Amino acid sequence: QVQLVESGGGLVQPGGSLRLSCAASGSFFRVFAMSWYRQAPGKERELVASILREGSTTYGDSVKGRFTISRDNAKNTVNLQMNSLKPEDTAVYYCNARISLILYSQPRDYWGQGTQVTVSS
Repeated sequence: QVQLVESGGGLVQPGGSLRLSCAASGSFFRVFAMSWYRQAPGKERELVASILREGSTTYGDSVKGRFTISRDNAKNTVNLQMNSLKPEDTAVYYCNARISLILYSQPRDYWGQGTQVTVSS
């Protein structure tokens, strides 16, 4: 059974920084893309950042230049460094990973339970 466990959320003042981490555990063959999504109250879930296995990254327009995504393939972890945080970054942040369970199997999406990030003075 595959699990994604997130950590690092919390309350921070505007302009501050937080670092989110997510670790994939369980029995699987390979982790492909790893991503962070977020969902604010009353809004749809949106992509924050994504990183492919080889390191290519994609960022949502609202976080470009402020957030940095990174991963460790050996540990099956992904991190999100969030700087210059704004109140509009307040949301529940979800870790997502595309994982294939066995060789040649079609990868599927797995989600973490979510971690709350609140930016407020």
